[in-house]
This record gives sequence, C-alpha cells and structure tokens, in this order.
Amino acid sequence: MSGHSKWSTIKRKKEQKDAARGKIFTRVIKEITIAARQGGGAVASNPRLRTAVLAAKTENVPQANIDRAIARGTGELDGVHYEELVYEGYGPSGVALLVEAVTDNKNRTTSEMRHAFTKNGGNMGESGCVAWMFDQKGTIVVDKDGVDEDEVMMVALDAGAEDILDEADTLDVMTAVADFEAVRVRLEESGFAPLRAEIGRIPQSTVAVAGKEAEQLLRLLEVLEDHDDVQHVYANFDMDDKVLEEMNG
Repeated sequence: MSGHSKWSTIKRKKEQKDAARGKIFTRVIKEITIAARQGGGAVASNPRLRTAVLAAKTENVPQANIDRAIARGTGELDGVHYEELVYEGYGPSGVALLVEAVTDNKNRTTSEMRHAFTKNGGNMGESGCVAWMFDQKGTIVVDKDGVDEDEVMMVALDAGAEDILDEADTLDVMTAVADFEAVRVRLEESGFAPLRAEIGRIPQSTVAVAGKEAEQLLRLLEVLEDHDDVQHVYANFDMDDKVLEEMNG
C-alpha cells in the first residue's frame, strides 16, 4: 500500500470515531449537489450522482439530506452556489500534492490554501504543474471479512477490473474510469457490497519521505484535509508504515 493510501486509511478510521464525521457528511452532500447541477437529478442516468449517493448512503447520511442536496443542485431549492477548484503544488521532499475543493468563495479558499502550503513547508504551483503525475482511476473497496477472496477477484477481473490490491483488511479493486460502474454493479450483484466506491487520482510513482520532512508533510496533509472546503487531497509520497502509524497514533 502506498504511503498516501495508508495515511488515508488511518485518517478515515479516526474520522469515523470523532466529530470529524460531520465533515464527511458535508463533503458528500457537496458532491451530490455539484453532481446534480452538472448532470441532472436522475440517479439512474447520472453516474457521478449515483456514485455520490452511494457514498452518502455508505456514511449513513439520511435520505432526506440526500434529496435536499439533489434539489439544490437542480435548482428546485434555493441554495449556495458552489464552484469546483483544483489546487496543485509541492510539499516537503518535493512530494506532489493535488487538492480538490468545492467553495462558495474562490478568493477566500485560494488565499487559505496558499497560506496552508507556505506555512507547512510547501508551495502552491500553477495549474497543471502536478496533475500529470496522477491518473484517474476507480477504487472499489471490499471488506475481506467473511468473503471468498478468490471469488471477489474473479468477479472483479471478469467485469473489467485492472487490478486488485490485497490490503490488510480489504480488497481494493482498481478500474479504469470507463469500467468503474460496471465493475461496481457486478460486485454488488454478486453479494460483495463495497465499503467505499469512488473515482479518484492515483499517483504514477511515489517519493520516499522520512524524518522531519515526513512529520512536516503529514502536518500539511492534516491541515489541507481539515479545511472545510476541501473534498480530496492526493499526494505521491511513500513512508514506512510504522512511522506513519506512530505519527497518527
């Protein structure tokens, strides 16, 4: 597992146990609103919305909240006008960072992102400076507990998955964006309901980070992740698992 993937897993477990869970709700509701605005409110014909709604249900977001977010996106209800932004830059050790945000105030968010980078040993760059280092991929996470792992792999590969990563507690099914929905549906139909299914960015290569720069990088990642407007943070670092877990202990 790459350092960033491991860090994301640790971060997610923490979020599920504390007040940061409210942040997860906000993230998925924003994504539903944006998806509905761009592709319409019909879940069946809007793949991005379908994925967002699935993520919301996985996080136990009430159906009423989901319905309101869709209605705000389609204009049936008044609401805040959100704008999608992508920030790119570098952290300690030259680690590439890509931040996806949704905001109702571009100037405020851009200023705060620049400050976060600068204060924590990084620097924000121009659009496109690191995006080329990441590929868009689908990730479907299946809990290993109580499932036939070989069957999961067989079903996923037969449906068009590119790879299956055998992690400590999960099988992470990787797909091309075009095949994501078909693989997700096939796994669900076969009884393997995913813990999480999303389209994100995967680094093409990683940079080893250790020592004080590792601590500084994790502080920067924490600050970015905790920002109210940030939806996702992607980074191409690798770090020793023991060090990573100690820093996040």
